[in-house]
Amino acid sequence: MSKSIPTKSKPLIIGIVAGEVSGDSLGADFMQQMNNLRSDIVWVGVGGAKMQAQGLHSIFPLSRLAVMGLVEVLSQLPDLLKARRELLAAFATAQINWFVGIDAPDFNLRVAKKLKPQGVFCVQYVSPSIWAWRESRIHGIKAATDLVLCLFPFELPVYERHHHPAICVGHPLLHTMNQTLVDTPTHQLRSEMVWHNDGLQQFFVERFNAVSQLICVMPGSRRGEIQAILPLMLDGIEKLLALDSKLCFIIPTVDKNHQYIVQEVIDQRSELLQAAIVVVYDESQPNFSQQAMAASDIVMLASGTATLEAMLLERPMVVIYQLNELTYQIAKRLVKVPYVALPNILADAPIVIELIQEQASGASICRTVTKLLQPRAYKEQLQALRRTKQILQQQSNHNPASSVIEQWYAQNSR
Repeated sequence: MSKSIPTKSKPLIIGIVAGEVSGDSLGADFMQQMNNLRSDIVWVGVGGAKMQAQGLHSIFPLSRLAVMGLVEVLSQLPDLLKARRELLAAFATAQINWFVGIDAPDFNLRVAKKLKPQGVFCVQYVSPSIWAWRESRIHGIKAATDLVLCLFPFELPVYERHHHPAICVGHPLLHTMNQTLVDTPTHQLRSEMVWHNDGLQQFFVERFNAVSQLICVMPGSRRGEIQAILPLMLDGIEKLLALDSKLCFIIPTVDKNHQYIVQEVIDQRSELLQAAIVVVYDESQPNFSQQAMAASDIVMLASGTATLEAMLLERPMVVIYQLNELTYQIAKRLVKVPYVALPNILADAPIVIELIQEQASGASICRTVTKLLQPRAYKEQLQALRRTKQILQQQSNHNPASSVIEQWYAQNSR
């Protein structure tokens, strides 16, 4: 394996590994950008269907690396170590010039740490959360990589402090979000969404115009999140309905199983509450949750990437989250960031209300949502979200492929 720059007569051989499904989209996008710049790239590594469509022959299925949770990782550790050995052997045979690890830092940084001393140019695409906790991990990242591609501008200062190359290329949602969902009036989006979905037609057929506000509810996608957070949200919804019986709530789900889990929790509540909520899965619409958010007046959601989606869609929101108490106490001592919602972290200010742990009660959810639905509070948050979105767009204008090529040439021309 060599650090020399391949010429047009010599193909560029790139090792690339995505450790989970979300990384497959990111990896495929990067591969497409690179393929547009050079037609002679040979791709070796691990990825899903999208990366394979861009020319990757996956050494083994991506699912082999997509292991979550401490217990699961420990039980799969022998196979993960074997997978790493197989991968390194394949890279040695192919004599790769670059290695690009897509997210999955626990696996990819260990691979990169073996490759960098051999002269392979190593890139980590998606920074580990060292900006939030355990900054000491930067030393391992420096030992394993030549460049880190970050999704958010607030991740850069830690790399600047430690003099390690890092570039903010922006979150993929900045490029994939359908701008029509922002530009089209809410009432029109709502009509179109109902028209194209049988379940929503059935829900709204008896209501006609008797809907005061539509609120999108997103309790998370994991079973543990749903079971911990959705009951709190339902407590708040019951109190909101006591104040305004014409409120309606939509819960978009990622698949049929998710829909069943959510509906099972709702079916244990009062008939009044059940009648006010529709749980929808639409397999014909891959970004249906974004449509549901855009067609709603506000969003009530768990922390996570959905808060970024809501901000980009310019939908005011209330963030509700609850962890196991022991986990929360440990996290509170380790994490140095005062916020959990991405809009607040990006703005470095509490522009979105966060109801965390004991604050996430039915009464506080009701009070917060009621206040947010008032014109003045609604307008203030909307303006703050738009400002933060604009700043994020301005600071995330680097192309991932071009950024890697520039750093590669800069490093090799010294």
